[in-house]
Amino acid sequence: MSERSRLSAARRWVVKIGSSLLTADGQGLDREAIARWTAQMARLRQAGHELVLVSSGAVAEGMCRLGWSSRPHAIHELQAAAAVGQMGLVQAWESAFSAHGYHTAQVLLTHDDLADRRRYLNARSTLRTLLQLGVVPVVNENDTVAIDEIRFGDNDTLAALATNLVEAEVLVLLTDQDGLYDADPRIQPAASLIPQASAEDPSLESVAGGGGALGRGGMITKVRAARRAARSGACTLIASGREPDVLLRIAAGEPVGTLLVPSREPLAARKQWLASHLVSRGNLHLDAGAVQVLRERGRSLLPVGVTRVEGRFDRGELVSCVGPDGEVVAKGLVNYDHEEAARIAGHRSEEIERILGYVDEPELIHRDNLVLL
Repeated sequence: MSERSRLSAARRWVVKIGSSLLTADGQGLDREAIARWTAQMARLRQAGHELVLVSSGAVAEGMCRLGWSSRPHAIHELQAAAAVGQMGLVQAWESAFSAHGYHTAQVLLTHDDLADRRRYLNARSTLRTLLQLGVVPVVNENDTVAIDEIRFGDNDTLAALATNLVEAEVLVLLTDQDGLYDADPRIQPAASLIPQASAEDPSLESVAGGGGALGRGGMITKVRAARRAARSGACTLIASGREPDVLLRIAAGEPVGTLLVPSREPLAARKQWLASHLVSRGNLHLDAGAVQVLRERGRSLLPVGVTRVEGRFDRGELVSCVGPDGEVVAKGLVNYDHEEAARIAGHRSEEIERILGYVDEPELIHRDNLVLL
């Protein structure tokens, strides 16, 4: 199967649409274009794809509503423009998707949300739940409260982090360019479109251009976003949002835009990251039945199979799973801290809420966050 044809089989997509597309180059929200993209995304949803939409445009829409002709530099003015523009942006997406029978959900994030382990897992759980409910999350940077130290800097980076967060297989970056060229086509008309390359190719940065007047990104941020997305095994497609039916053509495997592929499969990439780049903060001692379920059935670790909790760890930290013989059989990101894990150890998942007074997840470690050793 070719890399392009795999896109149609991908279950989960993240689609990012840039400011220049959404706001018709600064003339306010382009509702006709939003309707066209929404119709395509509705078709993708009907075909079984789960979608997370990363939407730029809040600051640009706010500028238009406030009558500002140029992007301000003062952070408080940017925040004010974002607060004004976010209202119109969310209304536009909700109205467009509701016409196709889908609900949307607003999700505003800052870098701090994804740097903190608890908030990372909370955001991940919320997004996964929304997808399970058939809702389309509309993600944006929380420009209204973000400050320089915690800003993503551009929604390409945010889209890549969202791709990692929900373990999406595909990241689509819609822009006002046809894709990535081997030179800046605005300066060199003879530049050629790069149809496919490795996301980790270091030479790509040298051919990426700068950003536009409305957005903070550019081709360089898209190349870097593709590299980030590749860490969890996702491929990135950079294409023009003005191409007719661009999302449907991408899903059909047509040679649209530039495809940047990871060096390993999604699951392998995530498991490699878990196994090699995190330090274990504690141990969960398992009974023989739990070890057998993990090894032979590839399932999540439930609290009923845990006999003892060792060490001090927070929710979201890496812990080791130890069998009755003392051998480490797996590692994974735990959904409860050491005190909570000790209280629910040996109990069924249905008892978690009674014991703790709440329930975050029915598993101690979800199989997506677990690697066998």
